[in-house]
This record gives sequence, C-alpha cells and structure tokens, in this order.
Amino acid sequence: MHIDHAAPEPVRRRAGITAVASCLPELEVTSRQLQERITAASGLLLPARMLERVTGIASRRAAAEDEYASTLAVRAARTALNRAGLAPYDVDLLVFASATRDVVEPATAHIVQAALGSRAHALDVTNACNSFVNGIDTARAMILAGRARRALVVTGETPSRAVRHDPSGHDQLRDGFAGYTFGDAGAAVVLEAVDRGGILDVDTETHSEHWSVGGIFGGGSRHPRGDEHTYFHGDGSELREVFEKVGTSVLDRMRQRTGLAWSDFRYILVHQVTVPYLERFVELTGVPRDRLVVTVPELGNMASATLGVQLDRVHEELRPGDRVLFVGLGGGVSIMTMVWEKA
Repeated sequence: MHIDHAAPEPVRRRAGITAVASCLPELEVTSRQLQERITAASGLLLPARMLERVTGIASRRAAAEDEYASTLAVRAARTALNRAGLAPYDVDLLVFASATRDVVEPATAHIVQAALGSRAHALDVTNACNSFVNGIDTARAMILAGRARRALVVTGETPSRAVRHDPSGHDQLRDGFAGYTFGDAGAAVVLEAVDRGGILDVDTETHSEHWSVGGIFGGGSRHPRGDEHTYFHGDGSELREVFEKVGTSVLDRMRQRTGLAWSDFRYILVHQVTVPYLERFVELTGVPRDRLVVTVPELGNMASATLGVQLDRVHEELRPGDRVLFVGLGGGVSIMTMVWEKA
C-alpha cells in the first residue's frame, strides 16, 4: 500500500452544541406553599419557613396533571430545532436523557419522537442527575464514530411527582426531605460536527458502592409494585459527604489535563441541590462565584435538566471561542465534567 507522507493529515472531527432550549412549567410552588401542604396533610408542626431556611429555595416549578416528562422535553426540543433552523427529519439521532421517564417501557424517546414527527434512531439514557450530560456525551460519541450526523438530546424532569406530601412522622419527613428541593423542567440541545471548538474534554468518576444512599426504587424488578417505592428516599448528608470527598479530584484532573484555569471559562454550570451545598462547592473548589449561573433559589433542584436550563439562560450571550464547564453530580454516585467551546 502506497502512503503519501506529503498528504495532509485527516481533519480531527469534533462535535459541538449548536442550539439550546429549555422549558419550565407555568405552575410555581413556593416553599411556603409546599410547607403548608405538608403540614395540612401530615399534621406535623414545623418551624416557620423551615423549608426555605434549610434549603435556600424560595420556589420551584411543578408540572401540571396533564404534563409529563415527555411534554417538557418536546417543548424544549421544538424550540431548539427552531433556533437551529431545523425540521425534525433533519435529526438522525434522538436521545431522551433523564432521571424521569413517562413509562417503564418503551423508551420515552419514542414518545418524544412521535410528538415531534421525526424518524431518528431513538433511545433513552438514564443516570440520575447526570443523565443529560451523559446523553450529550453519548450523542457526541456516535457523531464522532460516524453513526449519526446530527443529534437531538432532550430531557424532561418531573421529580416533583416523587415528593411525599403526607409524611407519617419526623423520621419519614427526614427520609424524604431531599424531595422537597425538587423542581420540574425540560431542556434540549442540538449536536453536530463542527470545524472548531465543540466538546473538548469529558471526564467521569463513579462510586457505585453508594447506589443505595438515595433514589426512587419503585418500578423495576426489585419493587415492581407498591406506592411506598414511588417516593424519593435518601440521606442527603451522606450524598453530600461523598461528593465533598471525591468531587474535587475530578475538577483537579480536568484542569491539569486541559491546562485551563477557572478564568478560562466564561461560565461554570454546576448541578445545584440547595443553596448551602452550592456555597460549600464554591468553598471547596475555589470556583469564582461570578462564573456560576445560579438557579436553585428560584427553581430548586431540577435533576438532570439543571445544567440545560442554566446553559439556555446564557447561551445567547456566548461568543465563538467562549468556553463553558459542565459539572454534573448524580446519585449512584457519579461525578462528571465536560468542557465545551462555542464554535
């Protein structure tokens, strides 16, 4: 075989985000309203403004009875496609990436696709609050492998459906307390090959020995039936301890590998559970506050949609060459970073 050493090297393929959108339900639920509902349903006497004082969350959005995970995903998807100047048939890969799903089977991606009217290869990716970032990384890999030309990654999160409003006592209140931080939202991004910029770096760290610390354990083969398992259960303090112990190492590796300093990022998008935890994250990592996009006080913990909503809020002001760091934290436990540069 003849090799032409003078021939130019193949251009390195890159995949990048070319359009962004998010969707918030219209219904707003304040922490005061939520606490009043819990008190009325359970009879528990709670300190005044306890939920807001402990979490720093003043309000969150909640899906209406006729809104589902797919509903929020479809709305965000339509907006993203419109912003990209694309029709549904222009997409050949559709990834629904969420901790929430409409049904156990089939993949919620098919429900989204039926509503959009596309014919793409459709599948679900789920990994708790890291689902959306994992979905973006999966689509990126398929584009780089030549398996897809253009991908639509969507999420629809309705964790408010897993909140226990009538705890039987203080023990049950504590067991499900993390659920009172939840807010509903949807997000979507379009990914395709780009000539410059794009997703530059991805890293993950997983500590699966902590899988049982928190989650919604119903609907699978362990607990196929039973209302008790449809509520979120979790030890928020233990999850926080795990993230504090191992989370900074992923960020340190990213900075060492890429040579990027905090000042090299226009924005740093971080999964946000509560205001105190976000403050602790800043304290441990040294991330400048002016690089954060803070959403948790007004929107709560939107599960995997958090980073998508944050990105949508700042996307229009980004210029080519601006870099954004995604920092995902998910139950299981998994931690993820992704460096993206606007093309």
